[in-house]
Amino acid sequence: MTQVHVIGGGLAGSEAAWQLAEAGVKVRLSEMRGSGEMTPAHQTDGLAELVCSNSFRSDDAEKNAVGLLHQEMRKLNSIVMGEGDKARLPAGSALAVDRDHFSQGVTQALAEHPLVEIVRERVDQLPDSGPVIVATGPLTAMSLAESIGAATGEDSLAFFDAIAPIVYRESINMDIAWMQSRWDKVGPEGDGKDYINCPMNRDQYEAFIQGLLDGEKTEFKQWEKDTPYFEGCMPIEVMASRGPETLRFGPMKPVGLTNAHTGESAYAVVQLRQDNALGTLWNMVGFQTKLKYGAQSELLRSIPGLEKAEFARMGGLHRNTFINAPKLLDNQLRLKKAPHIRFAGQITGCEGYVESAAVGLMVGRMVAAEVKGEIFTEPPQTTAFGALLSHITGGADASDYQPMNVNFGLFPPMEVRVKKKFRKEAYTHRAREDFSAWQNHTLAESEPA
Repeated sequence: MTQVHVIGGGLAGSEAAWQLAEAGVKVRLSEMRGSGEMTPAHQTDGLAELVCSNSFRSDDAEKNAVGLLHQEMRKLNSIVMGEGDKARLPAGSALAVDRDHFSQGVTQALAEHPLVEIVRERVDQLPDSGPVIVATGPLTAMSLAESIGAATGEDSLAFFDAIAPIVYRESINMDIAWMQSRWDKVGPEGDGKDYINCPMNRDQYEAFIQGLLDGEKTEFKQWEKDTPYFEGCMPIEVMASRGPETLRFGPMKPVGLTNAHTGESAYAVVQLRQDNALGTLWNMVGFQTKLKYGAQSELLRSIPGLEKAEFARMGGLHRNTFINAPKLLDNQLRLKKAPHIRFAGQITGCEGYVESAAVGLMVGRMVAAEVKGEIFTEPPQTTAFGALLSHITGGADASDYQPMNVNFGLFPPMEVRVKKKFRKEAYTHRAREDFSAWQNHTLAESEPA
């Protein structure tokens, strides 16, 4: 039986391995964590460990592109969505998970699958023969990154991704903070009071902004100095440097929230979201930062309600690496110069947990079809999967390629004019119809004659 080598046990690699194994294909899953190696951001050797937020973002499949992607992944037996649903926490309309339970679930499912062999090893060179799936993510080890560079003839691109602090729930002063979801929105696991909100008046906000600008920052290494940030995970101090009101229109926006203690609206609000099933850990929403730990703890404790905050994890910063996928990969994510190698996940330049897993899912199915002598037909661009894959494999401008979350801007325009307020529903309605047709066609093709 042909064995597929999947390199990397993150979200994309775990999803690719699962899809292959479920299709009856034998898998060797290489993960360096657990072999004595570790990345700057990971804390465990668990597969599919979430190193930044614990949120898979919106689960709304009617009006949100990532929610639509959730729905499509569930229809394709995604292990990430399956275990994510099992580890779900209250978070309004978002899908947030207990990160430990989620990782443990993925690890156990793969470890118990008879067609999956998990090997704790660091892979330093791209294999000469395949089939191979490289899903080493944004923290690809330098030795393998150099091997990828040699194979592609291109220098790896890189950007910074920042980690938000996590606070112990019992250290938050609820005489000042209060529980409320924005606009009191009730999600599948919540009650409209899923977030802890810390209010700021104007003086407090302006002092906080000045503290961000003045606080001591992490020093960059020489090779990191010209590396751009990804706009979707911007450190708060970088946002603050763009103007004093930037954060008030971003992660600290006060709209849709009323202080339960005073009945008034705050000038700015800091939100915290539950991070584990016990409810003992809460992460600061949108508060990725590269401030040094001392400066972080002092400034964050200036936030009303967090005066005595105790931190389970301080914010951090790590380097992310990705390839110029539109230039280097074909429409089935094969490396043009070495087609036995496919890439999956964030190393392709997609951004976000869900997008990374989705690309891993597609690559797993592509390789499974190839190994079994079948033809894999790409999903139409009108679907969330198709829009994301099209962007990665040629829809984006290769001369200025940057990471991208799935969004309706990647979908083809509607063929008929639709009023703006109904446009999102129109996109998702079309996507569901086209996805169902594609899935039914795919199933028909794979059935024995």
